Amino acid sequence: MVIGYALTGSFCTFEKSVRQIEKLKNEGYDIIPVMSENAFSTSTRFGDALYFTDKIQNICGHEIISTVKQAEPIGPKKLLDLLVVSACTGNTLGKLAGGIYDTSVTLAVKAHLRNQRPVLIGVSTNDALSGSAKSIGTLFNLKNYYFIPMKQDDPVNKPQSVVADFEKTCDAVKCALEGKQIQPVLC
Repeated sequence: MVIGYALTGSFCTFEKSVRQIEKLKNEGYDIIPVMSENAFSTSTRFGDALYFTDKIQNICGHEIISTVKQAEPIGPKKLLDLLVVSACTGNTLGKLAGGIYDTSVTLAVKAHLRNQRPVLIGVSTNDALSGSAKSIGTLFNLKNYYFIPMKQDDPVNKPQSVVADFEKTCDAVKCALEGKQIQPVLC
């Protein structure tokens, strides 16, 4: 099985995402990494971009897809059995829900969906229970979209913020590959 694993600009979750990439690789999946242009090139207080890109490429054994041009062949070549987008920011959720495919990650999703294959979303956004709620609801109602279970990460200080329960990624992958939504979705 070949899984695409895409990261968008939720920099605070990169360590958790990388651990899930390692777990999936250890489960025997071939992992093709995808990063949005910003995720690929931006260093933040959460880590250096080169540190993360090198680590991800070393785990996967593949170059990171980080441009629209590199992402386009995913569909025609039927490269993936499943595409995981984790963490998926509110910006990316909005683009997917609105049919906007102008980044490497959003185009990877579009290209992959043309083959009627599953996309697994790991939400990570400070506005999931406000501005991004509509996008999440839209994607829940579209064919071939599945979600990693999610929870409020800091209900007192960030009451609209939701993040995927990264530790449930492997189980969510198995369910999505069977065409099922892992339950419960809300932790």
